Amino acid sequence: MAKTFRLPKGEPLLNIASYARGGPRAADRLTPSQIEQIRLTVNRAPEAVVKVLPRSSNDLKAVGKHIDYIGRRGNLELEGDDGERLQGRVADALLEDWDLDVDDVRRQGSLTAASKRTPPKLVHKLMFLMPPGTPPQKVLSAVRNFVREEFYGQHRYAMVLHR
Repeated sequence: MAKTFRLPKGEPLLNIASYARGGPRAADRLTPSQIEQIRLTVNRAPEAVVKVLPRSSNDLKAVGKHIDYIGRRGNLELEGDDGERLQGRVADALLEDWDLDVDDVRRQGSLTAASKRTPPKLVHKLMFLMPPGTPPQKVLSAVRNFVREEFYGQHRYAMVLHR
């Protein structure tokens, strides 16, 4: 059996007016920059990617090999933290300049890693990937500005642009 009921007179069934109430709390809302980021992601806008490469080896020999590798065995010009352009196989000279003689000190003294600890990481390797079509000089300029702001005066670095 169907039941009937009466609605109060003058009261709408669904009231969608806010009467100037703020609605959900401001903390529940997205900021304009978050909305813009979502819009860019949905529209598949090209992005820059920064990868921190894994630690494959942490001794000076491995670091030297890596520096020669990123310079393509002397075929590409590296740029040091002081702006100096480095051409050729410069790993040994660069490591000498950076004074990373921790391996020698470890062998001579009692500075070996504690039982299950790994030795401190001497070198961090970063790779910056840009969308196809990004002008190479703009990439280099952006990375140069980034490393100068983040590392200069605290950490030594060398970089090279691979095309």
